[in-house]
Amino acid sequence: MSDHAPKPPKEPGEDPVRPHVFDGIQEYDKKLPNWWLITFYGAIIFAVVYWMSDQHFSSSTAASRLGDDLAVIDAAKLSSGSAQLDDAALWKMSRNPVVVKQGEDIFMTTCASCHGKNMEGGIGTKLSDEEWIHGGNPLALVGVVTNGVQAKGMPTWGPVLGAKKTSAVVAYVLSKHPAPAGVE
Repeated sequence: MSDHAPKPPKEPGEDPVRPHVFDGIQEYDKKLPNWWLITFYGAIIFAVVYWMSDQHFSSSTAASRLGDDLAVIDAAKLSSGSAQLDDAALWKMSRNPVVVKQGEDIFMTTCASCHGKNMEGGIGTKLSDEEWIHGGNPLALVGVVTNGVQAKGMPTWGPVLGAKKTSAVVAYVLSKHPAPAGVE
């Protein structure tokens, strides 16, 4: 008998040996366990279903998710203490949807009771028009929110909100107005 020929099983209960030999090694002809096959085929099915749901049935595209993630990163950069707060930075914040959403939440809880939910005025002044009583640039708005206007009954919100929330509220108010030329 040659070395490359398969050897028959020695005992009746022993598994058969495969007919090929590689480097003098023969392998048994055994089936893979069912748990392994179920896991393997289940992983393939899961991958196909996940790919289909992510690429074909998802309401958002990879580009829109990337844009959302970049907006969050930009919001963190703009809102951090390292960014210099000036008119251009506040206008830029007013065009960032994450900052505007934060500002809207703060506005609805602290400012809407006086200025109205749509900034239409009421107890406080109207914020949706182009006419500003206490200065029309963004830094003037930050000063009004921070220091208040005691003669008109507006409290000082600076110590309550802090600089980050104050700039978010101002960004929300500015988001309802057209940006000057050169602001993205």
